Amino acid sequence: MRVEVLTGAALDAALDDVARLRIAVFRDWPYLYDGDLDYERAYLQTYRDSPGAVLVGAFDGDRLVGAATGTPMEDHADDFAAAFAGSGYELATIFYCAESVLLPDYRGRGVGHRFFDLREAHARAMGRTRSAFCAVQRPADHPLRPADYAPLDPFWRKRGYERLEGALAHFRWKDADQPIESDHVLQFWIKSLS
Repeated sequence: MRVEVLTGAALDAALDDVARLRIAVFRDWPYLYDGDLDYERAYLQTYRDSPGAVLVGAFDGDRLVGAATGTPMEDHADDFAAAFAGSGYELATIFYCAESVLLPDYRGRGVGHRFFDLREAHARAMGRTRSAFCAVQRPADHPLRPADYAPLDPFWRKRGYERLEGALAHFRWKDADQPIESDHVLQFWIKSLS
């Protein structure tokens, strides 16, 4: 398996495959996302429009089996400005590490670390001093939580990320077991890139 950075036209060419990966991987806990290709294409337009966008792709031969995206945080200002208001952090200093999706058969091989390493290197090359992402928050007693679920908090902390208390984003999407969209809360994590 190879992991490589894609920007520009190569990034654009891979986005439909990223959309399919998001739909497949985010259907599982904790997202429980019931997505569709039209929504995904609209969401991923940010990565086409942002000159600072990056896609780190994991490939098995020519097949994209994992992807991690990122952009300058201000490219998501409409969604995240409120979450960072009063935090003391300027959006223009932060690189937003968006989704990291990897098919189950390819997990446990260090790809998650490569996803973060390469996005953080991209952010540093752009002069960004912080990296942030957000994670879905679900109650511990949620009826669809798998009995063997292990949160990724230890992985993120090992990489130097910490919860940014009070920095929450709110989104709506349709859960896999529900007929309509509902509200969801995502918690931001942040780290210094120096």
